[in-house]
Amino acid sequence: MNPTRKNERSSRTRSRTGGPAFSTASAGSPRSSRFGSSTPSRSGSASRSGGYGRRPASVQGEFALPKTITPALPAALAFADLDMPGELLAALGAQGVTVPFPIQGATLPNTLAGRDVLGRGRTGSGKTLAFGLAMLARTAGQRAEPHQPLALVLVPTRELAQQVTDALTPYARSVKLRLTTVVGGMSIGKQAGALRGGAEVVVATPGRLKDLIDRGDCRLNQVAITVLDEADQMADMGFMPQVTALLDQVRPEGQRMLFSATLDRNVDLLVRRYLTDPVVHSVDPSAGAVTTMEHHVLHVHGADKQRMTTEIGAREGRVMMFLDTKHAVDRLTEHLLSSGVRAAALHGGKSQPQRTRTLAQFKTGHVTVLVATNVAARGIHVDNLDLVVNIDPPTDPKDYLHRGGRTARAGESGSVVTLVTPNQRRDMTRLMAAAGITPQTTQVRSGEEALNRITGAQSPSGIPVTITAPVSERPQRSGASRGRRRPVSAARRMSVRQSAFDAAA
Repeated sequence: MNPTRKNERSSRTRSRTGGPAFSTASAGSPRSSRFGSSTPSRSGSASRSGGYGRRPASVQGEFALPKTITPALPAALAFADLDMPGELLAALGAQGVTVPFPIQGATLPNTLAGRDVLGRGRTGSGKTLAFGLAMLARTAGQRAEPHQPLALVLVPTRELAQQVTDALTPYARSVKLRLTTVVGGMSIGKQAGALRGGAEVVVATPGRLKDLIDRGDCRLNQVAITVLDEADQMADMGFMPQVTALLDQVRPEGQRMLFSATLDRNVDLLVRRYLTDPVVHSVDPSAGAVTTMEHHVLHVHGADKQRMTTEIGAREGRVMMFLDTKHAVDRLTEHLLSSGVRAAALHGGKSQPQRTRTLAQFKTGHVTVLVATNVAARGIHVDNLDLVVNIDPPTDPKDYLHRGGRTARAGESGSVVTLVTPNQRRDMTRLMAAAGITPQTTQVRSGEEALNRITGAQSPSGIPVTITAPVSERPQRSGASRGRRRPVSAARRMSVRQSAFDAAA
């Protein structure tokens, strides 16, 4: 480790721990009701462990990226050119991954050398392996003590935590590293047990990790590699004070990597305080449109909107639909099911097992329409998803880009369609301009050929459907447990209450 770097880190840590607490949260004005939104309830309260609520207003615009003082190493053209353990290279080959995406090729030579990195790449550009391979390669061969992980990935939502975990698990296994996920909505006792048994790598949402630290189940003083994934969303969700408090606890001389699809001014604080001479790499402008993605704005009449939405839901193939509120999501889902469309709802009011099961059903095609709030705008990867529909237009360019980023991932093609009523047209024009997108605009009505051409819409069957969980998800009661109920102990009642608290977190 460069001694100058260590001294800079130590000095900076002393200064920041003595300073005032930092918070970016500020009040946001409520938005007007739209399709199905008859109540003011939001898409989820701002839970500490990855829920998605009304976002505090953020400072708009991107900050000036820092200039790299020490020249960056040249990009790698193949994974085989990188200084990584043979087991990792073999695992990449087994997964059919041989050529790095641009952000991977550009950053991995530097992160493998221990450099701090500030990376920006659109959603679906390969950021997870960009930081994950370096983290695993540099941690390989080490063993964590109980409660003391060696590497940490902080993410804003449970869904993104699960996606990162799923993406890195085969590679962690190849180098015999133990990886655990720490998020709200799941048993905190099981997560504490995993940390007690020793886990080299922890993927966590800020709130649940703080809970485990407060309980004495986790210490960050041995964390030498820290990754912040989608740091701008953590700031937007009001997690910045928790994030900075956690970063103040990791080893001050350690390596820091910050990756995000957008780098607005809320992230500037993290860059200035926690990155030392970072290698800066931007795959493409944050407001730039993906070349394999089509953008459509459909001008619709309010009275026709529900019928049009139903016809889009009845298309061949899957579609993800976004609305503002939990209530609107539930109402639309019920309507689609009654019309013969296999739909399911995803929002912050669902338990984590429900959310996990719904996503699995959508990925396998058991459910063809996923109706969601912004909780699904990041951290969800579904192969071959070619259509995203904004039933409620977003009011923030970043929300639009991240919702749309669920399609056209990893070089695939896809379309983003936004339904806009007459009173929303001016705001949508401004949003598209701010996002750097020139959409195709079409005036449509339900049943028209143009709607079918753009979205694949067709008439629904009208036969109500019920989405049932696969039989394997329903545990069978053993014969020995039938006929008599065991008394519930006080400890068990306490455990149930704790689990209910975790689910709400």
